[in-house]
Amino acid sequence: MKVPWRELGRWPLGLLFCASGVGHFARADFYMRMMPPELPAHRELVLLSGAAELLLGVLLFSPAHEALAAWGLIALLVAVFPANLQLWRVAGTPASPFPGLTPFWAFVRLPVQALMIGWVYQYAGRKAQAPLAKRGV
Repeated sequence: MKVPWRELGRWPLGLLFCASGVGHFARADFYMRMMPPELPAHRELVLLSGAAELLLGVLLFSPAHEALAAWGLIALLVAVFPANLQLWRVAGTPASPFPGLTPFWAFVRLPVQALMIGWVYQYAGRKAQAPLAKRGV
């Protein structure tokens, strides 16, 4: 029996984004501490990104909407990358919003973002192209 890895992967990925989205509302202050000081409206941006994560995470569960959800999540992961860079930039300094976070662990977050984009990309349209391939197009 062939294991449907693609389908199995959808659930933890969708749940991860849904949980993170809820976290943006439940602990907005936590996420606001990661924001680069150059960006305006920290609270609003945190809540907006949380709403996007929650909505797109839910849409990922729907095969009919998975490509839309995936491209939205990829855009979101790119958009929040500056917060991860900011976290790394100040880790281990007096300006760090998370005093126990070492520069090493803050740096590890950066490639994890790329891995997340790769995981999400698995749902960005390959399935929709399969019927064309079967018809020889």
